Amino acid sequence: MTKTGEVEGRAGPPLWWARRRDAVGDLVLGGVSALECAWEGVPFAAEAGLPTAVGVLFGFVVGATLVLRRRWPIAVVLVGIAVSPAAIGFLLAVVGMYTLASSEVPRRITATLASMSLAATFVVMYLRTRGDVEADTTLVVVLSGFVAVALTVPPVLFGLYIGARRRLMESLQERADSLERELSLLADRAEERAEWARTEERTRIAREMHDVVAHRVSLMVVHAAALEAVAVKDPARAAKNAALVGDMGRQALTELREMLGVLRAPPKPAPAPVPAVPVVAVAAVAFAGGGGAEDGPTLGELEALVGQSRAAGMTVEMLVRGEWAAYAAEVEQTAFRVVQEALTNCHKHAPGARVVVRLAHRAGEVAMQVENGPCDGKSPEPGLPSGGNGLVGMRERVLGLGGVFVSGPTDAGGFKVSAVLPTA
Repeated sequence: MTKTGEVEGRAGPPLWWARRRDAVGDLVLGGVSALECAWEGVPFAAEAGLPTAVGVLFGFVVGATLVLRRRWPIAVVLVGIAVSPAAIGFLLAVVGMYTLASSEVPRRITATLASMSLAATFVVMYLRTRGDVEADTTLVVVLSGFVAVALTVPPVLFGLYIGARRRLMESLQERADSLERELSLLADRAEERAEWARTEERTRIAREMHDVVAHRVSLMVVHAAALEAVAVKDPARAAKNAALVGDMGRQALTELREMLGVLRAPPKPAPAPVPAVPVVAVAAVAFAGGGGAEDGPTLGELEALVGQSRAAGMTVEMLVRGEWAAYAAEVEQTAFRVVQEALTNCHKHAPGARVVVRLAHRAGEVAMQVENGPCDGKSPEPGLPSGGNGLVGMRERVLGLGGVFVSGPTDAGGFKVSAVLPTA
């Protein structure tokens, strides 16, 4: 069904009717009322001294006005009241009062017209009963009142009930439609959140894979290049470089296995319900590494990380200020990954350059900086490819924990990466 009421290509209900069955019902009622009033028009014509055809035609037109009950209920009731002295329109009066009471007409108008109909019916019944039979006046009054109430009050009460029920159903339908729209909106939002969560998880996994693989493989390439250069001249150094390449490869495989083990591990039991957290907080957890952060690297492994770069031939100086304290796993992992990725970039883009790694433990924060000088021009280029994701990943990690990240070239011709992470 369309908004215009058309069903399967057919035209909607005619004129003022909302449904076809309403139109058919009113036409049937109007026909029955017209026949009734036409039948009652015969004695009316005889009493009024009019031709029978006129009385029949008059009654037919009066009864046919019932077809208009949904469009003009007040007019139909007024017609019924007007012809009540002629004793015409029983069905017209009853159905008209019911329609008026069940419609959206103000209640004061309904009460006024119902009172008028009640009074008119009482007067007509009193006059006709007193003139037809010789009975006690009290009995005539009681009989007339009973008939007037019976023909007026039940249709009004039933109409009021149907009107209230119809309005209640419309209200419930509106509430159901509103609830359906809200549920649809919630479902759309839930799908958006799920898609956002999947995207964040893919980004996190890609970042972890990049950090784990890029550093180890970069060192392997550097050692392999050195191995190629000294294989003939210095067999002992070549053997040492070959051993380092093997160690780097095994470490890379070990870290990859650990990461894949975390990804394949069964999900943890659902935690107890907690108050809703802002999306920013969720993003911070996702950027920080999400689940499994406790199994990641820590600041205590920075010395070993720097030692691996030194073993690859890089001149690295590490400066630590302040007293180290145990930080949250996400903070230590992020700090380690920032230094690791910065050293990887030094291997890729600054061969032979002097590198300084600074780590400062402050009140409420930990700061790290990796700065390299210009290339010496003597060391060969390792030829390592760059995906352009290193600085992006570092920035995402740091900002996800509410920290500050700055990177850019130095005045001396080198490059500097700085990050500050809150430890609270």
